[in-house]
Amino acid sequence: MTNRPENMRDAPEDLAPIDDAGSETLSTLLEDADQTRLIAALSKIYPADIADFIEQCTATERQSLMELVGEELPAECFSYLHDEVRITLLTLVSDSYIAGLITELESDDGIDILEDLEEERQKAILAVLPNHERLLYEESLSYPDDSAGRLMRREAALIPIYWTVGQAIDHLRTVDDSVPSDFYCLIIVGRDHRPMGTLPLSRLIKNSRAIPVARLMDRQLHSVRADQDQEEVSQLFRQYGIAEVPVVDDADRLIGVITVDDILEVIDEEGEQDMLLMGGLSRDDFFDDLLKTLWARLPWLSINLLTAILASLVIFMFEDTLTKIVALAILMPITASMGGNAGTQTLTVVVRALATQQLTSGNCLRAIGKEIMVGVLNGTIFAIVVAVLTTFWYQDILLGFAIGSAMLLSLIIAGLAGVLVPVVLSWTKIDPAIASGVFLTTITDVVGCGVFLLLARWVLL
Repeated sequence: MTNRPENMRDAPEDLAPIDDAGSETLSTLLEDADQTRLIAALSKIYPADIADFIEQCTATERQSLMELVGEELPAECFSYLHDEVRITLLTLVSDSYIAGLITELESDDGIDILEDLEEERQKAILAVLPNHERLLYEESLSYPDDSAGRLMRREAALIPIYWTVGQAIDHLRTVDDSVPSDFYCLIIVGRDHRPMGTLPLSRLIKNSRAIPVARLMDRQLHSVRADQDQEEVSQLFRQYGIAEVPVVDDADRLIGVITVDDILEVIDEEGEQDMLLMGGLSRDDFFDDLLKTLWARLPWLSINLLTAILASLVIFMFEDTLTKIVALAILMPITASMGGNAGTQTLTVVVRALATQQLTSGNCLRAIGKEIMVGVLNGTIFAIVVAVLTTFWYQDILLGFAIGSAMLLSLIIAGLAGVLVPVVLSWTKIDPAIASGVFLTTITDVVGCGVFLLLARWVLL
């Protein structure tokens, strides 16, 4: 770590965001291999914007960039990179380079880098770290993936419960790497290193130096276990609007903290994952190569093909009806499409409600009843519209009645399926974001086409 003067701690750097013109300038310098000017330009840009620039580069350009300025890149920019891009860059540098990055970064960002590496390379890098850092990272890697232990930061602003405000302020002003660069509150600990409460910085600086911190701290402590799932931790932040939460071991001793900026990343990742899963993707493949992307997308497309064949078989059962009344083939996609869209709207809301624990067994029946009523009302409105248009266009009131009735039933069943499919999958321990879309599409296609053709046969033939 860089030594700082005692009267200065984490002074803000003179950095600026990058715009399109700045990005073009960097590209030109990189293309010209102008190492000196490229290093000078990068030194004036925020690490997050450097990460954005690297992600926009081609694989060849990234390799050239690392060869030219790899040692000069701020360590912090690696924490902003997309996982796939970061993994690619880490293959271009030495173990000692990565060890240097981890030493410069705070522990939660350091563990992100180690997680990207193969186990053998992890061991090689850990072997060259200082002993105290190596032991901490080895312990963090022993926790399950996506757990609080992987997410937490080891550095914490903690003070003993018997200190005063003045002692706390004096301690925070000292140059001590155990105190993180940015923090939102103090963790108050007892003599056994167990967290007793938290003290927001705003409350600390507003009180006189002689007041004991025990009088000011929040005793309603929200702590999490190191092996607790990160989704449960994010729900805790949402529920109580907290900025920082202590992480404890099995003996309730403090081992780290999780801050709101880390949880924002988790919430963003979980939302992105749900969106990708509902689209039939297990992960973001934007930065993957062609073949890797191809094989990742094939499984769900194959399943969709099977469900499409099922819907076609339903239509085939009414082949004789379709040959007699050609208008049915023209109108049939309308009910299936409307049912699919209505079901997707409900499905999106319900999957999100399940993920945030807003939908529970206590309000499930109410949610089902609401979606049925929404389906009835929407179905009635669109049934009238499509029945009137069909009757006017084909001069056939019975055909208008058939498609209007099919529209009403399709939207009711689509809304019901949009609730029941993810709920049932959740009860069976299957991630509803993964499989709900396939089941819903099958139901809406089969019901939309089948009900319309069945009613048309009954009414018209």
